[in-house]
Formats: sequence, structure tokens, C-alpha cells
Amino acid sequence: MDAAFRKKNGENGTQCSMYLEEQTSKAAGVLSCIFSLKEEVGALAKALRLFEDKGINLKHIESRPSRMNKEEYEFFVSVDMACAKALDEVIDGLRAEISGNIHELSRNKLGDKVPWFPRQIQELDRFANQILSYGSELDSDHPGFTDQVYRARRKEFADIAFNYKHGQVIPRVEYTEDERNTWGVVYKELKTLYPTHACREHNRVFPLLEKYCGYRHDNIPQLEDISRYLQSCTGFRLRPVAGLLSSRDFLAGLAFRVFHSTQYIRHGSKPMYTPEPDICHELLGHVPLFADPAFAQFSQEIGLASLGAPDDYIEKLATVYWFTVEFGLCKQGSEIRAYGAGLLSSFGELQYCLTDEPKIMPFDPEKTSVTKYPITEFQPIYFVAESFEDAKQKVRGGSPPPSPGRSL
Repeated sequence: MDAAFRKKNGENGTQCSMYLEEQTSKAAGVLSCIFSLKEEVGALAKALRLFEDKGINLKHIESRPSRMNKEEYEFFVSVDMACAKALDEVIDGLRAEISGNIHELSRNKLGDKVPWFPRQIQELDRFANQILSYGSELDSDHPGFTDQVYRARRKEFADIAFNYKHGQVIPRVEYTEDERNTWGVVYKELKTLYPTHACREHNRVFPLLEKYCGYRHDNIPQLEDISRYLQSCTGFRLRPVAGLLSSRDFLAGLAFRVFHSTQYIRHGSKPMYTPEPDICHELLGHVPLFADPAFAQFSQEIGLASLGAPDDYIEKLATVYWFTVEFGLCKQGSEIRAYGAGLLSSFGELQYCLTDEPKIMPFDPEKTSVTKYPITEFQPIYFVAESFEDAKQKVRGGSPPPSPGRSL
């Protein structure tokens, strides 16, 4: 069932959110909305009376227990597109009649189409041939640009991902000695910084990855082993990816608790540098936090907010992702620690981000979503969250305005 980005409001704990979506059909357009009510006598009757008073004929209605609050129920209703104006009046009535605020989402104009988004996890297979660049396609300034052996190896990894389908076992890779040596350099350097620079959630999980997933300086772990471990912790899973995905496609994977991961490794000539995400970035930076329930939920909600969203919203959401999941800092006691994968996988920037040189600002989705950032140098600005939970609540209630999504 199509659902809403939910926002909790009101001192009495009543959650009431409204989501409008135009659903096209051969006969006529349909408007659907979803709202949540506290479980109390007469609450639904009071809400439905508003529809009746405006002469709105409900084409469909269903309910389910709220996943956000055990004391509430979610109600999904559909009405004819012809009732659009009257439905606006109902929304105003719900605001006035029901405790708690209603959070409205933008509605498409008649004839507009909601961008395609996956409704089942199997539909992520569609992204396999929608990559922005194939794994062996390197820019001229890439350390491996003139290394034909490296380029051929990158294509091997890309082919594995391109042919992968949901539900299959991720093919195991026999990494070469040179590849393991490159991994080892990065692994040993970063591990010296984690105790003093990484957030406690990362430091809690990392030893478990060493114990159960083969994390060692002389061994590059396999995606399948890690994916199974993450599923047992938070339901997240890894999926091999052949190259760079668009922001829309990448974020859509997070909505299903799927992280698209590369399998190739950076060029051995520059082990402390990579111009694009590689397996060091994925496994050392991202993976540990996906085993933490609070962070996994935060990541999924960013993904959910992206489903069916307009392009301008995707751009803002991707910027929020950049400054949180990739380059986020958080407060832990009296200290500031790193939780962003771009920091946790970069020896140089992990040191730099906690110095006095960059500008440190409190995380605010409205400001963060429109902040420009460089992609080839250390960040001049970092945003600090009070906690993962605080960041999640701010993303839920902050700007840019929430966008239609699909609840899992």
C-alpha cells in the first residue's frame, strides 16, 4: 500500500499525517490519502464524518496498526480526482477537528506522472543496466587509467554485478595479492584512528565484523558473508553494483534496506586515494553502521522519502545524505565523532574533520539540503547531529518537505 512520510505532532501524542497521491487509471484519476489516529472511541467516525459532510464518496478504505506508534491506527482512503477541492477542505477540517497537526505533501497536477520507483525488492534488478558509468570506464586522471590489467579486472567485477539478480548468492571473488596488499595498507592505517575518531556504534560493530565476517588486514571480506551478517542484525543486505548509480536509484535501494556495494578496489599505486567508492569505502566506511539498528532505520527513512519524489527533491535529499551518511559527525558525550562513511574510509579526512580547520555546524536539514560541497577535496563544512535518532527526527520534520514514498 502506498504510504506517507509520517510526522509526529501534538503534545497529546496523536499522530495525524496526510499524504496525497494522484494515481492514474483508464477511467479517471484517483487521489489517495493516509492519516493516523489515536485509538479512541469515535475518532474514526469523527474523521469520516468530514468526508461525508463534503459529499465525498470513498472509493476505498482500509486500516492497519501504525508501525510508528502502537496506540494508533493508519487509515488509507481513495477518492475520485473530481473530489480534489473537497478533499482539500477535508484536510483543513482534520486540522481543526483532530488533535495534532496534519503534514501535507505536494500533489501532482492532473496529467503529471510520478517518477517510477520500485515497489518490490526484486525490482531493484532494474538498476543493473541503469548505471551512470561502467566499472572499467575510468577518467583520464584516474590512477589506473593507463593500467590495462587493472581496467580488465574492474570489468570482471562490473560483469558480476551486472548479471546479479535479487535472491542469488553474491559470487565470491578471489582477490589477488596486490589487491590484498592495497586493502591491508588502508585497513591498518584506519584502524589506528577508529578508537579516537569513530563513533561508538562503529567501534562496537567493527570487532564483530572481524570475528564473523573475515575482516583482517590480509583478507578482503566477501560481500555475501557480510550481507548475511547484516541481515541478522538489522535486515540490511548488500547488493553488488557495476558502477555509479543515479542518486534516485541508489536512495531507492536504501528504502528496501539494500546497499549497493562495489567489489573492486582502488589502484595500488595510491592506496590512500580513490576517486570513486571502492570496496574499502563500502566495507570499512558504510558496513559497520548498517549493523546498528538506529543508523539502519535512519538510512532507510532517507530512502523511503526518495520514492516517487520529484527531481529537485531528490537533489536536496541526496545532499542531506552526503552530509550525514557520507560525511556526518555526531556528538557523543563531550566529544564529536565521525559516523560518515567518507570519513571512516579516508585516513586523511578522518584526521582533518576533527581539527579546527573545517567549519562545524549543527545538523539542520533545511540548511544542509542546499549547501554546496566539493567531491574531489576535503569538505570545508561538516554538520554535527546530536544523535542518529535526533537526525532522523529532523529529517522527518525538516525541510525540504517530505515527498511521497512507499512504506515497507
